[in-house]
Amino acid sequence: MSLHSTAASLVTLASGEGGEHGGNHESLSPYITGGGAFFVLLLLLWITTRFNRDR
Repeated sequence: MSLHSTAASLVTLASGEGGEHGGNHESLSPYITGGGAFFVLLLLLWITTRFNRDR
């Protein structure tokens, strides 16, 4: 596999024209994913502040 063919396949993949690798799955909601990530970050912040009581 040459450098040119590798670069061409990566450009095709990145542009979204890769066939079945379109990305967004029907079961993945961006609101649920973002809300879950936000909740996890708030939980980590709360845990961190519980361990840092010396201030």
